[in-house]
This record gives sequence, C-alpha cells and structure tokens, in this order.
Amino acid sequence: MEHNSFKVLPFVHLLCLLLLCPLVSCQLNYKFYDYTCPNLTKIVRYGVWSAITNDSRMAASLLRLHFHDCFVNGCDGLEKACPATVSCTDILALAAREAVYLIGGPFWFLPLGRRDGLTTSESDANEQLPGFSEPLENITAKFTSKGLDLKDVAVLSGAHTIGFAQCFTFKSRLFDFGSSGKPDPLLDTSLLTSLQTTCPNQDDSDTNLAPLDSASSSKFDNLYYKLLLNNSGLLQSDQALMGDNTTASLVLNYSKFPYLFFKDFGASMVKMANIGVLTGQNGEIRKNCRLVN
Repeated sequence: MEHNSFKVLPFVHLLCLLLLCPLVSCQLNYKFYDYTCPNLTKIVRYGVWSAITNDSRMAASLLRLHFHDCFVNGCDGLEKACPATVSCTDILALAAREAVYLIGGPFWFLPLGRRDGLTTSESDANEQLPGFSEPLENITAKFTSKGLDLKDVAVLSGAHTIGFAQCFTFKSRLFDFGSSGKPDPLLDTSLLTSLQTTCPNQDDSDTNLAPLDSASSSKFDNLYYKLLLNNSGLLQSDQALMGDNTTASLVLNYSKFPYLFFKDFGASMVKMANIGVLTGQNGEIRKNCRLVN
C-alpha cells in the first residue's frame, strides 16, 4: 500500500485518481453492467489471466494500482467491446479482484457503477498514501481518514503476500536503523543476511528487488502473517503490525486461519473500493484510461 516506491511493470502506466470524498456506496449495484456490457467480467478475467501468464508479477502490480486508485494501459480492447460504457475505475477494481483470485486468493462480490474522476494529483497521492517506514499510528490515521479502520490496516497489509519491493524502501533496516549504525534488532538474522546480499550497502543497489513475502511471493496466501510472527516482515510498516496488541492478535489469527484472512480481505477490499466513488452524472467514463476525456 505504499506510494510509488515499488517496481511497477513497464507497460503499467501509473495514473493517480485518488479521491478525497468520504466512504459511500450509493448508486452502486452488482448488476450495473448486466445489460450494457454483459461479458464484462469474462473480458477482464481473460485480460488479467493473459497478463499474469506473460509475467507472474502482474498480479501484484494490478492489486497495488487498485490500492492507489490508478490504472494500466491494457484495457483498450474493453473499450472496443463496450464503448463509452465501463469506467476505468470499475475495470481496475475488477482486475484487482481477478488477479487475486487467479493466483489462489479469495473472490469477492463487487458492486459496480463508479465513474472516473476529472482530475489527478500525484502530490495528493504521495501525501495521503501510507509510507513504507511510517509508524503504525500514522498509517492508521490515513486509513481512518478514508473511512477504514485498524482492522483494515492489518487485513489489507496482507496484500504483501505477493510482489516485490525495491531495496531503498527497507535498506535502512539492514545497515543503519534509526541512525544507529546497526541493523534493525527485530529483523530475523537469517533474513538479514540474505537481504544484505541482495541489497549491499551502496547506492547502485537501491533498485534491486526483494520479495515482500520470501516464502511464496507469487501465490496469494497467509504466509505473510507467519513471516511477521518470525520477525521476517520486509518493510518496517509490515513488522510494525506486531507492535500493537490489536493488530498483533489479528496477525496471529490470520496466520492460523487462512479462510478467515480470505473472508476479511474480500470485505476490506469492498470497503476500499467504495472510498470516494463518483456515480450518476458526476465524473466521466474515460475513453482512454491514461487521459481525461
């Protein structure tokens, strides 16, 4: 859920559409496109399947873009199938769900009918998206400002069961944690040794990649939480979940009960997808998801 500190695949074009309104769900429904674009889910699923087949990291990229309310340059074929009908933000919400489902994660029912925003702001995104080294209380404050809560922080952090992070997002934990000149004492020693090899203490290693979930980076599962219990969270913001009694309890439960994690993850994704939605005559339906009409 961090801002643009992660490697996003070359053909993914980040288009920030962060919306600042409160949590709403009016005028969204599960059958919104049943008559205007009845094959929508099949088209999105096939597109996502093709992308993941070509590069397994695409699932994490799509999910992360959905966290950022951003979009990919890969849905022009959908525009041909259902011209001026389906919004880019609905396509992205569906694509994120399909990506998770296709790599072993949960499926959730998603109300549709969102419209695309008329403006974008990279500065707002950088300011409002949680950072990779922020303390838990700061991250929680950003979530609550969007109508989410502490449980959502713990649940949605589980998205880090897939994907990679660039070394500069966690390198301070390896060599100079808190300006101490020493590694983060909480970090598992075997993981520390491995990461120091991947990310040596030199500038040219900043863009090297390490898996967010060293156990199963291409499968959506609950091993992320088991790693946290072993002090093997990659990012400082990940391991911070163990420093709070409420989130630590959730981590423990999710590590034991994968179906509980899957159920809660789907519910939190629906909540997140309802943040600040535009419906009715507000906003627009973009013809090109990289550009305002």
